[in-house]
Amino acid sequence: MLGMPMMALGLFVFTLDTLPYQDFKQQYGWRWPSNSRVGLRPAYQFLGPDEECITLSGRLMPELTGGETALSLLRLMADQGRAWPLIEGTGTLYGYFVVEKMDISRQEFFSDGAARCIDFTLSLKRVDDQLLDLLGTVTHAMLELIQ
Repeated sequence: MLGMPMMALGLFVFTLDTLPYQDFKQQYGWRWPSNSRVGLRPAYQFLGPDEECITLSGRLMPELTGGETALSLLRLMADQGRAWPLIEGTGTLYGYFVVEKMDISRQEFFSDGAARCIDFTLSLKRVDDQLLDLLGTVTHAMLELIQ
């Protein structure tokens, strides 16, 4: 039985049984290019938001938590090159994200070579434009389903 969902990326659900993360980092940026001016400081112009990235990292103990199967499922999703909605267990909708990178480190091995400990870092990048547009799209799709 799966535990309470921590987060879902598309159809992949992060739980204590699948891929529990211990660290959640968000990075936001805004674009401010400069124009050089003679005898004055550069002039800056606000162009809008820049990239938004989320990094999830943690340590798996395959005897207690998820392991290779969960990591393989995420790799398969990343191989499809699609954007997936990222929704926290609290209901917070972060937007559509792609899997940009996944780092895996295995340590402390059993005699058959299987890792007792697997550290992972999952790097996600937001690709949708506006959260309000996303909510409208999701709402429209839900209304079509129930009609």
